[in-house]
Amino acid sequence: MIELKEITEDYFIDAFNLKLAPRQDRFVSHPIRSLAQAYVYRNQCQPFGIYSGGTMVGYVMVIYDYDIPEYDIWHMMIDESMQGRGYGSEALDRIIDYIRFKPFGSSDRIALTCNKNNSIAKRLYESKGFSATGVEGEDEIELVLMIE
Repeated sequence: MIELKEITEDYFIDAFNLKLAPRQDRFVSHPIRSLAQAYVYRNQCQPFGIYSGGTMVGYVMVIYDYDIPEYDIWHMMIDESMQGRGYGSEALDRIIDYIRFKPFGSSDRIALTCNKNNSIAKRLYESKGFSATGVEGEDEIELVLMIE
């Protein structure tokens, strides 16, 4: 079982120590970059450490886009040594539950982007009900989950 903890000054070094598997850096940003973004967007963003048994095994960030409005899941990653254990799936369930409480504002839409070549992540998102919208960037596709 995992737990999401808001990343504060007490936990940010744990996030810096997370490592991606070789070549995964083309799929997700390192937590150092993500936490810099979280600081810039601090009035509409919440970074979380994904913990199992007191150890940070991953990282995920939620941001609220006031212009659309929608919630976006940014930069979810699991440390290379902890992948394949279901932590990503469980963390995604927890982050969706967090968003259902609408902590930054009202929206029935959760969006994320996924690298077109990241079939493992795409399958995970689709298993949770996310669907491709047809919006594509250079190397990413957008997926959306509608919630109540």
